[in-house]
Amino acid sequence: MAHVATGRHRIGITLMGIYVALLAVIITAVGGFGTTLLTLAVQPGWLTALIIALAAVALAWISVIIWSYLLVRPTDTHIAGRTVTTSLAICLCGLVVAPAAYAARLAYVSRDVVNTLFTSPSPIVALDPWNGQERVNFLLIGADAAPSRPGVRTDSMTVASVDTATGATTLFGLPRNLEHVQFPPGSPARQRFPFGFSGESTYTPGLLNEIFQYAEDHPEMEPGLHKGQRGPKLLKATISDILGIPVNYYAMVDMAGFADIVDAMGGVKVTIKEPIVYGKYREGLLPAGTRRLTGEQALWFGRSRTDSDDYVRMGRQKCLLNAVAKQADPMMVLNRFEKLATATKRAISTDIPQNLLPALVELSQKVKDTRIRSLSFVPPLINTAYPDWALIRHRVAQALAQRPANKTATAPKTHHAPVPSMDAPIALDNTCG
Repeated sequence: MAHVATGRHRIGITLMGIYVALLAVIITAVGGFGTTLLTLAVQPGWLTALIIALAAVALAWISVIIWSYLLVRPTDTHIAGRTVTTSLAICLCGLVVAPAAYAARLAYVSRDVVNTLFTSPSPIVALDPWNGQERVNFLLIGADAAPSRPGVRTDSMTVASVDTATGATTLFGLPRNLEHVQFPPGSPARQRFPFGFSGESTYTPGLLNEIFQYAEDHPEMEPGLHKGQRGPKLLKATISDILGIPVNYYAMVDMAGFADIVDAMGGVKVTIKEPIVYGKYREGLLPAGTRRLTGEQALWFGRSRTDSDDYVRMGRQKCLLNAVAKQADPMMVLNRFEKLATATKRAISTDIPQNLLPALVELSQKVKDTRIRSLSFVPPLINTAYPDWALIRHRVAQALAQRPANKTATAPKTHHAPVPSMDAPIALDNTCG
């Protein structure tokens, strides 16, 4: 407007046109290409370009403000007017710099998270990032590194099997106390434990949740891999053999770090159907009802086995993860982004490659529109002391052969059903208890 007011109509109209066009592009991109923007937000190259573009736009805009100020500033004799216009110009520059700097900061933090958490790019087909797979399987691990015991115990293990075309998802829950676990044929672990994993003699009982740390402590189990890689590799291969499906990637959340994520979110709201007692000496209680839990309370909600068992806890963990996913809406994430980013870097590890993230974002949008079903291999379906491996694989194949009846998204529930025969129709959980 300053250029128009001083007779520079062509320049003034051009600048206003650029401003309107830039505003239209931003509104159109946010409103019509939300998913595309999300895919760009997980690519370090695009994030770097965004930081540079924001700096360039901010500098250009400030230059226009200063140029306009120089055109319309009062003469030296009008001290009051000069003070007002100078202050206004400074404020306008601040209004430009502040949001640009904030957006650039978010982009920088996002890039840091992506580079920290996700592995280097791996070969994928450009037109099909899933390399022809009809389903992709993710191992989701909740790890408990309690101060009272050495190492990490993978107390929560769930495989999410996702249809790459539709997003239809089935969760397979494995209890931590499966015994005599068979390792993949031909592996060094199978050679050491030909009759199933038995742990370290009298020191450990030899449960499924010990395999991760055992591989970390024994490099010969996964030759050629570094610490931090051996545990995930052997656990993925073992669970793949148990379920009879390939486990492509894993993501592990440290339970203590998970509490930090919940606190960074400002808490998580859940419905507690029955009071939950927690603590070594029963010093804590989560009353029944719908309430917002702090990070520590959420940790106990998913961890406590007092007056219950592993299988009830597995159900609560699925409910908790579902609640966190639903409540992590874009505005909440934006408002608490830096705290969430810091907590996420501390709490999560994964082997998902960076160049798969855009496809994963698109797949996650499909998952939101489908029913999430769940099948847990717990008693009485499976005897954890003497698991029927053939039955587990049969049930997995049977579950994946079923098609969801509708597209209503629900969270999983754990319940104990009568033991079905090998060929009986399988019922999958669809609600959260």
